[in-house]
Amino acid sequence: MFRRMTIRKAVNALKVYLSFHLGRWSGTALHWGMPVSFAIEPTTACNLRCPECPSGLRAFTRPTGNLKMDFFRSALDALSPYACNLTFYFQGEPYINPQFLDMVAYAESRGIYTVTSTNGHFLDDKNVKRTLDSGLSRIILSIDGTTQETYEQYRKEGDLKTVLQGAERLVKARRESGLDHPYIIFQFLVTSANEHQVSQIHRLAETIGVDEVRLKTAQFYHFENGNDLMPRDERYSRYTRSGDGRYRLKNGLEDQCWRMWHSCVITWDGKVVPCCFDKDASVRLGDLKLQAFGAIWKGEAYRAFRQKLLRGRKFIDICKNCSEGSRVWA
Repeated sequence: MFRRMTIRKAVNALKVYLSFHLGRWSGTALHWGMPVSFAIEPTTACNLRCPECPSGLRAFTRPTGNLKMDFFRSALDALSPYACNLTFYFQGEPYINPQFLDMVAYAESRGIYTVTSTNGHFLDDKNVKRTLDSGLSRIILSIDGTTQETYEQYRKEGDLKTVLQGAERLVKARRESGLDHPYIIFQFLVTSANEHQVSQIHRLAETIGVDEVRLKTAQFYHFENGNDLMPRDERYSRYTRSGDGRYRLKNGLEDQCWRMWHSCVITWDGKVVPCCFDKDASVRLGDLKLQAFGAIWKGEAYRAFRQKLLRGRKFIDICKNCSEGSRVWA
């Protein structure tokens, strides 16, 4: 990512960093600069039915659809002079959008480090070649079990064999091409169904030749009374059990949030929302189809939201399940 840095981007990052810490100190939502990173949603569609995901549950109240290339170009052109990193993911499965890899290639041509997260069911020979050709910098593959029995406990309607074959295909094609990208990560969402396989996922990743394994804590929408999928080992959970038997978030929810200063999320249809925890885009800070990004980023809605979290993050609904600071690293 640092190879993509320019003087302009470095100055912008410094402005953002300084304004964040000055804002924390003063309790005032000061903000200088533009986003250092951002996420954009290729699609809300998904082929799986994961039980704690609004895409999987088909539970969105917002419209579903695919990001269009023309709109993507205009959004990227506004942000690429300042941003270093772009995540092609919010909700849905990115590879469902037929223009997804064309968008990756365009972002890479503008000097952006590109990342995506996928359930891995679309890595056939054609898509593997297109992925390499796009220049994608990093890919996160969700591998939530080392056997089909455990994998399908969360990845409903998924096929682990297909995913692993896709990973093998990608690793082999990258090696034969002599490329160092994309950097390949196995992400293991730890649940009660698969927590006994943590050591196995490391061995599997090593056998296939992926670059890294990341363990991730699972989010549950209604966690207070527990959930059958909660890991028994609390090292792998973002929740802890209180003396009264109810569960609470481990994260203390300090009245600050770096994400609100350095990044944002853009939905497939142009809505700008605070972060990836606002899955249904309930907190809409602007609409890129009606406003310039700079006007949104520096606008009153964003300023008011930043000020609100500095005064009491626990009172903001989308913050109440935030895992910031509670991800498990392998």
